Amino acid sequence: MSDAELVLRSTRVITPEGTRAATVTVAAGKITAVLPYDAEVPAGARLEDVGDHVLLPGLVDTHVHVNDPGRTEWEGFWTATRAAAAGGITTLIDMPLNSLPPTTTVENLRTKQDVARDKAHVDVGFWGGALPDNVKDLRPLHDAGVFGFKSFLSPSGVEEFPHLDQDQLARSLAEIAGFDGLLIVHAEDAHHLAAAPQQGGPKYADFLASRPRDAEDTAIAALIAQARRLGARVHVLHLSSGDALPLIRAARVEGVRVTVETCPHYLTLTAEEVPDGASEFKCCPPIREAANQDLLWEALADGTIDCVVTDHSPSTADLKTDDFATAWGGISGLQLSLSAVWTEARRRGHGLEDVVRWMSAQTAALAGLGQKGAIEAGRDADFAVLAPDETFTVDPAGLQHRNRVTAYAGKTLYGVVKSTWLRGERIVADGEFTDPKGTLLSRPQ
Repeated sequence: MSDAELVLRSTRVITPEGTRAATVTVAAGKITAVLPYDAEVPAGARLEDVGDHVLLPGLVDTHVHVNDPGRTEWEGFWTATRAAAAGGITTLIDMPLNSLPPTTTVENLRTKQDVARDKAHVDVGFWGGALPDNVKDLRPLHDAGVFGFKSFLSPSGVEEFPHLDQDQLARSLAEIAGFDGLLIVHAEDAHHLAAAPQQGGPKYADFLASRPRDAEDTAIAALIAQARRLGARVHVLHLSSGDALPLIRAARVEGVRVTVETCPHYLTLTAEEVPDGASEFKCCPPIREAANQDLLWEALADGTIDCVVTDHSPSTADLKTDDFATAWGGISGLQLSLSAVWTEARRRGHGLEDVVRWMSAQTAALAGLGQKGAIEAGRDADFAVLAPDETFTVDPAGLQHRNRVTAYAGKTLYGVVKSTWLRGERIVADGEFTDPKGTLLSRPQ
């Protein structure tokens, strides 16, 4: 403690043992101790007393499409990481697609790292991609530090990232299982999607019918079967269908190594409220009905769903046409995710400790980031300072995303992020940002 450079004090600090008044000491970017609230401030240390605001660990978002390089008119590391910092996120892991090139070879990974290095306001890691023709590249990418591999079981929406059929999935998963890597999967079955009615046009009900729950359920069942056969680690991305939850629960009981995420938009928005033509609400799999949303919340509460991530997937505004069939599918949520989830969580009787578990502790665990995700000695000094009872109305003009298109426009949310800290340095406070201080992360060896 005598070496402490910074001391943060709050009447409400969220730690792995619960919420309590505490004093947190920091040196060389690391938390050195969590002490009683009235602990003496070491000589030479700077005290930051945040009063009754909540001090929570910086969030870890493991599902972000930054689109840089190649589609930087959609987003980019500068804007994406500023939006993350503004929303209390201190670590993000970038998805391998929608950038050009995609992160499917070591050379492409190095290209992306070079682009990100001087633009990152928060810490950034990278997923690799599993394609039909890059099985030979998977182990080199693993050795180069990607956190795992993303694949699609139906068309991805961009031609440079084709999906896997079941034989290709088996080959990629066998290779990844050979080095105990992690495969993260967009689980919608291509055949079920092709068989679903495809009417197009502005009606959200027609779009919802074109992405039925059984497309998710079938793909997840097939993925679980492959993981069971190979003893592989798999992760279901952006779960939307509550009907798949019994499959996942049963697989867990059997010992299948499957984890699951969902997203703020599935937890806070419902099909019933989506206006026709409002493609800012379009994503795949889709936002479903309120009754389905209740199932997702129950699964979060009982631990079937492990974590909540944004699946931030922006585009330029012109791609968000009023035709749900052709509009770009993706919701921009980085800056608003904590507030959106907290608003609905508190309404349903959950506490901030639950939100921290879903959006920081469990996401850090998914990625193997042992230095992130908790306020305890030895971890990185990454924090968000939150006023949980303050509200704000979402004004797209106040977003840091490059394209300020949001499904949350006009909504009143609880939880104002007052400041965000990365390794003991305040990187944003009241809308004022420092120069980029993020570090590029690699999978722990």
